[in-house]
Amino acid sequence: MDARLNYFTSPTAGKALKYFMSAGKALKESPLPAVTQELVALRVSQINGCAVCVDMHTKEAAAAGETSVRLNLVAAWREATVFTEAERAALELAEEGTRVADAARGVSDEVWAHAAEHYDEEQLTALVVMVSFMNTVNRLNIITQQPAGDYKVGQFH
Repeated sequence: MDARLNYFTSPTAGKALKYFMSAGKALKESPLPAVTQELVALRVSQINGCAVCVDMHTKEAAAAGETSVRLNLVAAWREATVFTEAERAALELAEEGTRVADAARGVSDEVWAHAAEHYDEEQLTALVVMVSFMNTVNRLNIITQQPAGDYKVGQFH
């Protein structure tokens, strides 16, 4: 499969994505735990069906020491016993923040309160921006049919 657009050769994409990728770098440096960031990025990408992001975040998480058991269970995190309460709260917020059209209400007060029990305001800010960022990246990749499978750890950092 060939991508519909090559973001690396487009002057418009180059200008826009330079700033966009700097936002991604700022998220990496945020106080939200790196493991949580990767789990959230992976879950959002699974929901949206973004193969290139699933590939990237699975590999990045594994390189950071995440276990294959936990990575394989992200899609079924509610039934899995391998996630902390904080991670479960982040995954739930990520799901409701991604499925806003399905829920027709956005993130519920209950889900927000559960996340606020585990994360301070800066971490919650990073979590919200991470969910929004990943939804945008997923759409950029899905619309242009970016192929997956060739990502190398650290390729975009």
